[in-house]
Amino acid sequence: MKLTQWQPALPDHYWRLSPDELDEAIEERRRELGESLVILGHHYQSDEVVRHADFTGDSFKLAQLAAKRATASGANRIIFCGVHFMAESADILTPDEVQVVLPDLAAGCSMADMADIDDVIDAWDRIHASLDEAGWCGRIVPITYMNSTAAIKAFVGEHGGAVCTSSNARDVFAWAMAGGVEPGADEDIKLLFLPDQHLGRNTAAAFGFKTDGGTGVSPVSDADGETCVYDPKKTRQGESLGGLIGADLVRSQVILWAGHCSVHKLFRPEHCDQLRRSEPDVSILVHPECSKEVVDRADLAGSTEFIIRAIDEAPAGSKWVIGTEVHLVHRLVQRAAQRGVLVRSLSECQCMCTTMNRIDEPHLLWTLDQLAQGEVVNRVSVEREERAGALTALERMLALKTTTQATPSLAVELQA
Repeated sequence: MKLTQWQPALPDHYWRLSPDELDEAIEERRRELGESLVILGHHYQSDEVVRHADFTGDSFKLAQLAAKRATASGANRIIFCGVHFMAESADILTPDEVQVVLPDLAAGCSMADMADIDDVIDAWDRIHASLDEAGWCGRIVPITYMNSTAAIKAFVGEHGGAVCTSSNARDVFAWAMAGGVEPGADEDIKLLFLPDQHLGRNTAAAFGFKTDGGTGVSPVSDADGETCVYDPKKTRQGESLGGLIGADLVRSQVILWAGHCSVHKLFRPEHCDQLRRSEPDVSILVHPECSKEVVDRADLAGSTEFIIRAIDEAPAGSKWVIGTEVHLVHRLVQRAAQRGVLVRSLSECQCMCTTMNRIDEPHLLWTLDQLAQGEVVNRVSVEREERAGALTALERMLALKTTTQATPSLAVELQA
């Protein structure tokens, strides 16, 4: 199941409204709907959308806030200005009566789409069959990044695994390597990390594993490494193990899925090298969805919340380049400038999340208009059985006690 869905065209009059008219109409509808409504805005949304949000944050933080608000104030309508998997997470964490709405159903996530549930089930069976044939005796613990479908989260939950965020990925790695739901057992543990190979590789490296290459999105095999990449496209093309051989699976502690973020893959090691030569006093700060070659060259790497905090705490006169989505970078540029901190993007190309950008003021107003008329459009609802497995995977993550530090260079941030 792909996240991107068909979205009907809006009536023409929504597109004819001026920015001021859109702003006024949205705020009027919000007042009319009162405390029954909460609008959530992801950090990657445009300024025009974010200004209407009750809360801004990353995907998991916003899903948690939705659950807290629903409990505290009785809000039963959540408009999630983000992408589809984020709305799914909010639906999983909120009570059944809460209606979660996505203003544009076409706002999917290419990374989440790279891990199709049928491909994952097939890979799980193929990997186990290959390892069994090789005589391996152990257990595979699946971990999925928050940026995945509810179906993938449910699969992970049902197979003894957990969800992770970019903030706590290393803690979830540690939990899994210690046995996960069966700690203390004397057995060999391997991890299957979905769907972002780069976060998985960076976390594995920070955890101490020797990693494979990782400059691209295709599998890379390194006989000395402890990671490998399974590519479902290769399986569909006739290669039985996603471009791997059985020996790759036997030697590897971490099996990475061949997924990536279309935004963060645009940041290249050459960008870092050029900066080091021309501006040695600039600090490089990137998201761990960037390739390992970029993360290795950065001064710091961490989650979206970590990036925001690092810039907010940066001393006056310091200079920073950031490798993450352009809307967030632009807001940080403006905010930091007021304190005499210079910030710009690591790449001059427009590193924008195009699917996130489908959420705009006309779609937000249309959604609000429908709610005001008693019509719930674009509701995102996770099926009960799927929801149970996904919630299990999320609860395992939430039960972990996380550390509070970040490491330089190989830096995957460890705490939101």
